[in-house]
Amino acid sequence: MNISLQPLQPSDREQFIKDNQEAFNYGALEEFGLRNDRFEETNEDGNQIISRETIVASIENGDAYRILLDNVIVGGAVIKVDGTHGELELLFISPKHHSKGIGCAAWCEIEKMHPEVNVWETFTPYFEKRNIHFYVNRCGFHIVEFFNKQHLDEENPAEDGFEMFRFEKRME
Repeated sequence: MNISLQPLQPSDREQFIKDNQEAFNYGALEEFGLRNDRFEETNEDGNQIISRETIVASIENGDAYRILLDNVIVGGAVIKVDGTHGELELLFISPKHHSKGIGCAAWCEIEKMHPEVNVWETFTPYFEKRNIHFYVNRCGFHIVEFFNKQHLDEENPAEDGFEMFRFEKRME
């Protein structure tokens, strides 16, 4: 399996956003079906579990990459690195390519790109069981915080009431 990361090109930005929304919607619909009321926005594309605004902000404030399998686009990632601290803002694989080890291989590539990072951090909604399994059991992250109505995320007040896990991976 030949996994590579390529910086997101401006000409591919719109497709990146659509692909990201498709991947996140897949997980939400798998969990909730059509009764889901946890979508961030409704637009001409229908309900979205992650809004265009959220994705655009991640792209503009981080480094965005396309994940390629044998030179075919299969997903994407956005990271932010500040010294020895790294944030995994977004990581998604097309549902057509799930359960093939692509996400784990892509994560390993990200780690190799940034050996200076001592601690990686990411978040995922409480209902994303695939993501939780992926981060904990495949990538070595640990759940360090659970945001909910009794424990609000003070850094992101717009997320109040939305249940999320915060993960960390400390590099050795």
